[in-house]
Amino acid sequence: METLNLISLPEPQLEFKYGQTLVYPRDGLYLYGPVDGGRPDVHYGAIGTKSGVERLGRWAKAIAGFVNIPPPRKGAKAVEPQHIPFPGFSAAFNSNWPLQPKTVIDTIDSRTLHEALRISNRNEAIKAAVDLYVNALVARCDRIEDAPSFWFVIIPEEVYDLGRPLSRIPTKEKIQGKTRMSKAEALKLDKQPTLFGIEEAEADVYKYATHFRRQLKARLLSPKIVTQIVRETTLTPDDFLRSDGQRKRRIEDDATVAWKLATGSYYKAGGRPWQLAGVREGVCYVGLAYKRREATADDGFACCAAQMFLSSGEGVVFRGALGPWYNSDTKQFHIDEPAAKRLIEMVVQEYRDQHDNKPPRELFLHAKSNFSDEEWTGFVSGAPPETNVVGVQISDAHDALKLFRPGKYPVMRGTALLLSDSDAYVWTSGYVPRLDTYLGPETPNPVLVRRQRGNCELRTILEDVMSLTKINFNSCLHNDRLPVTIRFADAVGEVILAAPQTSEPKLAFKYYI
Repeated sequence: METLNLISLPEPQLEFKYGQTLVYPRDGLYLYGPVDGGRPDVHYGAIGTKSGVERLGRWAKAIAGFVNIPPPRKGAKAVEPQHIPFPGFSAAFNSNWPLQPKTVIDTIDSRTLHEALRISNRNEAIKAAVDLYVNALVARCDRIEDAPSFWFVIIPEEVYDLGRPLSRIPTKEKIQGKTRMSKAEALKLDKQPTLFGIEEAEADVYKYATHFRRQLKARLLSPKIVTQIVRETTLTPDDFLRSDGQRKRRIEDDATVAWKLATGSYYKAGGRPWQLAGVREGVCYVGLAYKRREATADDGFACCAAQMFLSSGEGVVFRGALGPWYNSDTKQFHIDEPAAKRLIEMVVQEYRDQHDNKPPRELFLHAKSNFSDEEWTGFVSGAPPETNVVGVQISDAHDALKLFRPGKYPVMRGTALLLSDSDAYVWTSGYVPRLDTYLGPETPNPVLVRRQRGNCELRTILEDVMSLTKINFNSCLHNDRLPVTIRFADAVGEVILAAPQTSEPKLAFKYYI
């Protein structure tokens, strides 16, 4: 019987204030504070309906103080270690938390928003709804000198319900809009424009995604407005009760919501909550993001982008060229050599700008697809000779392999099954000793990690993948299942394609999430 080559990878440490290290972000923030020491003030704005902004005010006041954990659930442990009380924003982040927004826009009219969302043409409907927020935000930011670091965009529940591609409006509620042209006719115009461009103006609505969040983020890239979109039901769930007195929407406990939203707020205000501890000097991680263009006659066209992450958690997105990067036969994305070279040149230059003109010693490219010879030549030529470029394919193994162990809990997070000196299954989710549980609904599935190009020890690559599951600042979890280089790849591509882009090709990651 063949012996499995199993190894156990250590849980990556995170660094907080005073150089202290722990594995759980909430522990570190509760005990020590953020790695950057804190900020004098967190300047945030708020936009929504009058009732939405009022609900944000109540929530902001609540998280200024202590938010306790919930009592144990029926049949649960007396102590559930994953739950940590939220000590209050100032205590957790060593920063002043204003009880009121720096700037308020509470002029979003509920009735106008309600009617916009019910326009029968879904492209027109979502664009009209997003217009209400984008136009107000851009106009206000243009008028004030000291704009907020980020804005809370508070949305009623109907925006979430009706602001997604698969949302359906009951026939009796549909409202006739201004657009008469069909999507098929708009696609035809895209290839055969008219002489005066009058019809093209009507067709423009189809250039905007039918997803409220993605379109809002996309349209705020050019004016460089950072947002934190939040549902009213998240802020004050007890305002929305069923007839039996229970909450209409099942959400996480108040302390967990506070940890997640407060961490995202601190990050979007310019702070660094934590960073990876003990990372090798000169390492740079790049996640390649691709997304097919939704409305096109040639479905091989796709956008490409590179997400650069450093050990500090700092992220920058570089928008690449739109081109025929998708192969319908292989179902994979590959860019050509010039595009690959330009993308890496932008990444290396940004790294130099942040490191006294020194290039990275190691540059790891993470992608869901494999690497073609042509694009790999471009990637390598875009980096200086002293930079070791390594190509790593990371894919979801789904149910390809199940691993079990005795006892009531599944395989430990960090378990890896080595298949060769370049391939391994790694369980980035599983039982976590610090939490004394596995936070998942079923037996955890592994991630398949392959070193496809370049030279680096497989164990080093696997340990890096484990580390990169712990720098999602838009939340405050022990870890994600996928590394940050891969986890947000689709989301970045979706935002880029959600509206016509006129923004500069390099923007901080926080604009996209």
